[in-house]
Amino acid sequence: MVFKTNDEIELIRESSILVCKTLAELSKHIREGQTGNQLDKIAEEFIRDHGATPGFKGYRGFPATLCISVNEQVVHGLPNDRPFESTDIISVDCGVVKNGFYGDVAYTFIGKDANSAVIKLCQVTKESLYLGIAEASAGKRVGDIGFAIQNHAEVKHRFGVVRELVGHGLGRNLHEAPEVSNFGKRGQGVLLKEGLVIAIEPMVNLGTKKVSQSKDGWTITSFDKTPSAHYEHNIAIRKGKADILSDHSFIENSVKNNDFLTDVSINF
Repeated sequence: MVFKTNDEIELIRESSILVCKTLAELSKHIREGQTGNQLDKIAEEFIRDHGATPGFKGYRGFPATLCISVNEQVVHGLPNDRPFESTDIISVDCGVVKNGFYGDVAYTFIGKDANSAVIKLCQVTKESLYLGIAEASAGKRVGDIGFAIQNHAEVKHRFGVVRELVGHGLGRNLHEAPEVSNFGKRGQGVLLKEGLVIAIEPMVNLGTKKVSQSKDGWTITSFDKTPSAHYEHNIAIRKGKADILSDHSFIENSVKNNDFLTDVSINF
């Protein structure tokens, strides 16, 4: 594991905030008939205009700036020319590199006509993210984060927490140790210490926890083709309380001004 100095953490914060601002910019353009390919072009231009480079494009051969995963697609969806519909949920995962450090944030955008079960899925997934973050302080363990997420999303609400895909350390590399699973047992796993920066990102399915990979070699879908939600924050481990480096409020405030979208709030 690579522990960061305070100066390095501030650089990661800058990258993480830029990702949130990119997602906020994209939320202005999500509407019926818009496509993932169009969003991808907007995102790349916005990132480069702000002195950064796309973090995903070219990473392990990935061909795009964004991962755009619609409805039953869980993660790693390839942008395409399918027009968005008002019943869709659209998970957008974005990364940037600025000043040598990555930011990596995901958010699920909800079409205005999405059904109530899907909206509930998104709300619970978002809540589980913050419950996981609440466990991410020095002296706790990775299993405490996973337990909090799993207990809320799966035990309490009976949704399927994906096992094969996990959060991760973050810094000069997009994926660093440790892995941060969205399931686990209290008091188990890697000990969290000050200076560690991690991405926490619950991926939760309306139905089964099982997933499958599409023929394109990238897109992961829920095995039973039920919708999936995905939210992600970057945090630094501190004593007493996590330091959230990303800021979803940029996205949330932008969504309020788009009548094609609705959003969910945290209720606990």
